[in-house]
Amino acid sequence: MPATAAPVVLVEGPVSDEQLEEIRRAAPAARCERVARQEIGDRIEEADIVAGHVGPAELARARHLRWVHTWSAGVDHSLFPELVASEVVMTCSKSNGAVPLAEHAMLLMLMLNRDAVRWIRAQDERRWAPFTHGELAGQTCGIIGLGYSGADLAIKAKAFHMRVLGMRRSQEPVPGVDELYTRERLHDFLRECDVVVITAPRTPETLGMLGDAELRVMKESAFLVTFSRGGIVDDEALLRALREGWIAGAGLDVHGQEPLPEGSPFWTAPHTIVTPHNGATTKATRQRAIDIFADNLRRFCDGEELRNVVDKAAGY
Repeated sequence: MPATAAPVVLVEGPVSDEQLEEIRRAAPAARCERVARQEIGDRIEEADIVAGHVGPAELARARHLRWVHTWSAGVDHSLFPELVASEVVMTCSKSNGAVPLAEHAMLLMLMLNRDAVRWIRAQDERRWAPFTHGELAGQTCGIIGLGYSGADLAIKAKAFHMRVLGMRRSQEPVPGVDELYTRERLHDFLRECDVVVITAPRTPETLGMLGDAELRVMKESAFLVTFSRGGIVDDEALLRALREGWIAGAGLDVHGQEPLPEGSPFWTAPHTIVTPHNGATTKATRQRAIDIFADNLRRFCDGEELRNVVDKAAGY
């Protein structure tokens, strides 16, 4: 991708002075300027590149825009029909949150397996209340989606002496995964798992992937953990599963509606841990996103292939 002379780069978001300098050092020929979200509309006509969010109204006014980079790994909130149909390239920050997301999944798995909420409640009440709890060793962890975070989780789960199953399109071996399943064998996969972790992107293909039929084939002793995007599990089906005991519980970092409304029944659903889409909110995650964009900007200016290019039609 040959770059234009002195491309104008608008960098949106909480970017520190040091991070902005890192971006500028990566491509000295580019004109990199930090902007607030509300400024993009005023500056979009001059921009060649935007690191941040571009909406339909802004895209309609763009004259030179060639590339949009999103600071998140997922792009479902950033894609819209006009952008998909355009020649504007989109890249994302996938891999930046893989490590903390996998850690968060392990945290939720441990808390659910050991019913850690009982200890928290007992501490709040200053009550000494030991009980017999579970352990992850020997359990089967099923991971739907084996991108960066899913692959990192597989290694972590293996370190806890778990059997690890994976589901993905490609059947290329993944370190730590004992057996791979295709989407066509989803029910067979679910029947095997003691905990199912969803790390897949939200796309038309994955939306509503787990509904009544899928949750009913899971073990009554199994847990569900979600931390990629809400909507892959049907919310109403999941509420029925939790209330009627089809599964043992859930750890939910992502939700069909975000922020989760105050009146949502998930706040009080049985054996459910809710976290506010917060699993990857670390300083290191943000820095890795900066590193990815800085490297891509250098590549752009040098006419090299970009990393993390999004298939806009596929949605990831």
